[in-house]
Amino acid sequence: MEHLPVVVVGAGPAGLAAAAHLVERGLEPLVLEAGPVAGAAVAQWHHVRLFSAWSELVDPAAARLLESTGWQRPDPEVYPTGQQWAQLYLQPLAKALGERVRFNTQVTGVARRGRDRVVDAGRDSEPLTVHAGDERITARAVIDASGTWSTPNPLGGDGLPAVGEVAAAERITYRVPDLSDADVRARYAGKRIVVAGSGHSALTALVALGQLAEQVQGTKVVWLLRRGAVGNVFGGGNADQLPARGALGQLAQAHARAGYVDTVTGFRTAEVEQTADGLVLTSQDGHRLDPVDEVVVLTGFRPDLSWLSELRLELDATLQAPVALAPLIDPNVHSCGTVYPHGVKELSHPEPNVYLVGMKSYGRAPTFLAMTGYEQVRSVVAAIAGDRASAERVELVLPETGVCGGAGVFDQPAEDADGGCCGTVGAQPVTLSVGAPN
Repeated sequence: MEHLPVVVVGAGPAGLAAAAHLVERGLEPLVLEAGPVAGAAVAQWHHVRLFSAWSELVDPAAARLLESTGWQRPDPEVYPTGQQWAQLYLQPLAKALGERVRFNTQVTGVARRGRDRVVDAGRDSEPLTVHAGDERITARAVIDASGTWSTPNPLGGDGLPAVGEVAAAERITYRVPDLSDADVRARYAGKRIVVAGSGHSALTALVALGQLAEQVQGTKVVWLLRRGAVGNVFGGGNADQLPARGALGQLAQAHARAGYVDTVTGFRTAEVEQTADGLVLTSQDGHRLDPVDEVVVLTGFRPDLSWLSELRLELDATLQAPVALAPLIDPNVHSCGTVYPHGVKELSHPEPNVYLVGMKSYGRAPTFLAMTGYEQVRSVVAAIAGDRASAERVELVLPETGVCGGAGVFDQPAEDADGGCCGTVGAQPVTLSVGAPN
């Protein structure tokens, strides 16, 4: 099968980095991207500034390929927006890869040639077949770097849409609003807005909407947390080794202190009711919020595994991540924000030569760094090339978040963070409000 290409699904940061590593090792990649441009998902949050600087956003093999074309590396100390990441790095990288990248190509399935997942024979000798509409592409290996952007988690507290959530879709968004857009700004200015979620996307939205509340009278933000207390949701602050990430939490906390953000804890949404006064959210224990005009749902993402159904993947029952990786990233038990650098050993499946990389490899776990994805694809490509020594070598040290106790799925914060690898984060004063029960 050495003459066959390695199919990479997704022309985002991890997918294009994988292609660059394949080219460097003399292997032929074929990148299939559903969108019209490289970094199509990144382009949809173009207004959001990353908390990683350029020095952490460029894959080494990709940089070598780009520099051969005369590409100028951006200032390593600058924090780009999603738009800048796509325009200054991802799109030039796709151009450098040339015809190896195909756009507007939706992958609808992957299988072992001539065999469904039940058949044992030939799984280590037959190539893979990638289905893209009516086209069939034969591949020696498949690297799935399609991400999770297209499948955001719902507002409903049980992982499924709340009653009435789908019907109220016109007043609910699952993305950070771009308030630099006049139409989007008008949608939220002077309105009462719910933000649901506790991750970095939610903090980013709180900062943007908090600034809007400062500027436009009548704008009010209600922050919904499923956890029972605020705890360490604002992050590690000055203890975070990614300064921009720590500063984001501090800025969100400042808006809460100033009274522009009211925080409701222990609220797991069960119903969204459309009334003449706006949307009324009701929790699973019967608490009702006052009517709001808009809802911003930023509760994370999940992988779309539907088109991988004929492959033998070994996924963790909780996170839907590879079983060997899951213990390293599980926010229910992971004591700190760091994740041990990992590669082909943790990303392998019973199905030979099939790998989930990038954000998709994390399943439902949050807080993925580009550096992690670059280390993943370096290791995976080395394994495909037969270089096991390089594949099993760790070549990355990740920065700590400065926060212990996981990533925010707990109902209550950890009572004792002593003895962990991070410093204790003090109590965070915020404005609290609780909806009245029925």
